[in-house]
Amino acid sequence: MSGLYTRFTSGVLFPLHERLKRHDSVAVRRSLEASQWWPPERLEALRVERLRALLVQAGQHVPYYRELFAEAGFDPSTVASVADLQRLPFLTKAVVRAQGERLRHEQAEGLARFNTGGSSGEPLIFFIGRERVSHDVAAKWRATRWWGVDIGDPEIVVWGSPIELGAQDRVRAWRDRLLRTELLPAFEMSEAKLDGFVAAIRARRPKMLFGYPSALSHIARHAERRGQRMDDLGIEVAFVTSERLYDDQRETISRLFGCRVANGYGSRDAGFIAHECPSGGLHLTAEDVIVEIVAPDGRVLPPGQSGEIVVTHLATKDFPFIRYRTGDVAVLDTARCACGRTLPLVKEIQGRSTDFIVAADGTVMHGLALVYVVRDLPGVRGFKIVQHSLQRTEVQLVADAGFDRPARAAEIQAGLKRRLGAGVQVDVNYVDAIAPEKSGKYRYVVSHVAAASPAPEAAPHA
Repeated sequence: MSGLYTRFTSGVLFPLHERLKRHDSVAVRRSLEASQWWPPERLEALRVERLRALLVQAGQHVPYYRELFAEAGFDPSTVASVADLQRLPFLTKAVVRAQGERLRHEQAEGLARFNTGGSSGEPLIFFIGRERVSHDVAAKWRATRWWGVDIGDPEIVVWGSPIELGAQDRVRAWRDRLLRTELLPAFEMSEAKLDGFVAAIRARRPKMLFGYPSALSHIARHAERRGQRMDDLGIEVAFVTSERLYDDQRETISRLFGCRVANGYGSRDAGFIAHECPSGGLHLTAEDVIVEIVAPDGRVLPPGQSGEIVVTHLATKDFPFIRYRTGDVAVLDTARCACGRTLPLVKEIQGRSTDFIVAADGTVMHGLALVYVVRDLPGVRGFKIVQHSLQRTEVQLVADAGFDRPARAAEIQAGLKRRLGAGVQVDVNYVDAIAPEKSGKYRYVVSHVAAASPAPEAAPHA
């Protein structure tokens, strides 16, 4: 049962915070908590209605889609089922990069700009409006409450995105203090840093953890090596996301923190797509997201078959994501969850995993520490970072014709050496395209030395 402060935070402070930001998160969460129990037919009717509205807006006010619909003879007002989406082409990262501003709604205001590497390592610039933010916050909030915790309960977040870490100004610090959230940077996993993380978690005694599964399992194993118990803190649940969750990571986190583990799937570009409930079902946020599973030839596959996840986010009229190819691989399920919620289930997420990399002095850090050195450089179209040994790391780079190769290569080398060690050889090799793994998936960081680190579970080879 939540304490008085938590009830005050989730019922008063956070709603006020969202209202000041002009977000509708509170109302959306309440509607989601009702619709999760609806009969499937009613839920599907809502999805079709929202899909039709999104497509009508796109056809009227988004230059790219207005032209696309006209050329295809597509009338969005006639959409009568989710299957009608198959009359439209996929939205790829290449299309987003090429079209840019032509994907923005002509009347959109207050959009936030994002730059993400995506699953394939291709830099991607896109925009998110308040509607999308409100729906993603509400979906995450609903899923949090499934586990008996709420906004305002003490929380530790282990994260590595500069979007979050760069926002630690005075206002953000006060907000986190009021919400009882503490952020630990996941970039560096040295022995000293890990000792500090363990101490911070013990001092906070959080009810919930949130972070990368590889990072949380690494902290847990470090505590175990130190002989430090972490299962006596009253942690209720660890929410993990942004990477594939492996069985050994789930077992490690659950056993050493003494808590349940809730898997989540989503991304900055595609949105909050699915979350696990206490009964073990990985539920789609079906009210907001239409997920298609697609074969390499573009055919939509039935539940039970493995294919690429293609997402249409219904709260993205300001910058529409319609049939967006994520590059991730999954299998949908036809089963019903024991929890009683009628939200469709994901049977398995097979894609996306990010390695740890190891510096010359043995420091283990999240692979994203290297990704951010390369990802945001103008003119980079794709990349892959391969750590061949403690002494040598290679950067494979796909760049635009006007890319300043000598200057940028020196910048990349300096950035990686700051993280890996001054004596490490960093080779920057220009390639025409980034080749996928043998499995057909893309990984933008691959470390061949991570298995020798204290956290072999952090670098699984799926």
